[in-house]
Amino acid sequence: MDTPKSNKLEIIIPAFRGHSQNFLMVLDGISEEDALKRIEGRTNHIIWMVGNFLDMRYALGSVLGLHEEFEFKDFFFQGKALDENLNYPNLQQLKDAFHKISPLVYNKLLEASDEELDKAFPMGMNIDFFPETVLNFVGMCIGREDYLSGQIGLMRRILGYEGMKYDFDKDLKY
Repeated sequence: MDTPKSNKLEIIIPAFRGHSQNFLMVLDGISEEDALKRIEGRTNHIIWMVGNFLDMRYALGSVLGLHEEFEFKDFFFQGKALDENLNYPNLQQLKDAFHKISPLVYNKLLEASDEELDKAFPMGMNIDFFPETVLNFVGMCIGREDYLSGQIGLMRRILGYEGMKYDFDKDLKY
């Protein structure tokens, strides 16, 4: 395992890499057609979930100093509600964006210093037990990725796919 500059990220590094693996495994075999299906008009579709996952990765990269622009930001920025009138990007386009941003964010996580992580990062939450810092934003992004992976996993089963397989790719270094 890679060692981060900051000990504060020792738990984040394996979580980030695990989420990268989960992201790819939970999407394995999902058709483009099924990725746009909603359940009884009440759920987001998988494309929206994947786009929101990527919005988190790009936001995390931005907070860590990356200047990468998410090509599909207008569809997903800050959890923008699903709009059935939009023509969303396809699953392959989103997977390509995932492979573009993920190694860059991973390297930024490895390079982050305690000082950078302790910097104030106003999120407007105003919760007394939750300091609004870069480190806590990193944690929020990791939590959101967990949530979205679980939702995609549930959609996978509802749409008739097998449960996610845990066939980790040891060559995926982010």
